[in-house]
Amino acid sequence: MEPHLLEHYRWMAQYNAWFNARLYDACEQLDDAARKLERGAFFGSIHRTLNHLIVGDQIWLKRLRQCGLENGFVCQALSDEVLDLPAGHALDAPVYDDWMALRAKRAAIDDALRIWLAEMPPAFAGFTMRYSNSKGVQRQHPAWQAMSHFFNHQTHHRGQVTSLLMQAGVDPGVTDLVALVSSA
Repeated sequence: MEPHLLEHYRWMAQYNAWFNARLYDACEQLDDAARKLERGAFFGSIHRTLNHLIVGDQIWLKRLRQCGLENGFVCQALSDEVLDLPAGHALDAPVYDDWMALRAKRAAIDDALRIWLAEMPPAFAGFTMRYSNSKGVQRQHPAWQAMSHFFNHQTHHRGQVTSLLMQAGVDPGVTDLVALVSSA
């Protein structure tokens, strides 16, 4: 992996953690019932959408961890404790009903992601990933494509949550990537 590409992924992990902390803070302006209220979004509620991100992150990080293992890269940060999603868990099934447990898992994943990227060898992006998707279809592609999808997926669904928050009367503030640069 080119040094600048690795730095890009590290920056994206920093952005994820920054955005997620701000987003969860904004969500706490609503009570539990309001966070779980069906709002017509793809995953229904704010709470279920945030749960989906936990599920998706764990699925992709397990695949990426396996890719690393197959190529001699072991990172203790991506532990079974952090990636404890049961095999076959549905993408739309909540993992956490409790808000504080959901928030704690989000922070644990974000922390592990930053450590994993800090330890990542430069060659990782070029490793070939082999896995089965949720429908059992075999896939194979360079790891950098999965990493790009991982970060894009987060951005996509966090955008949905910010819209749901605005509809509920909560302004999450500026969330653009460039806002992270301005806050440093």
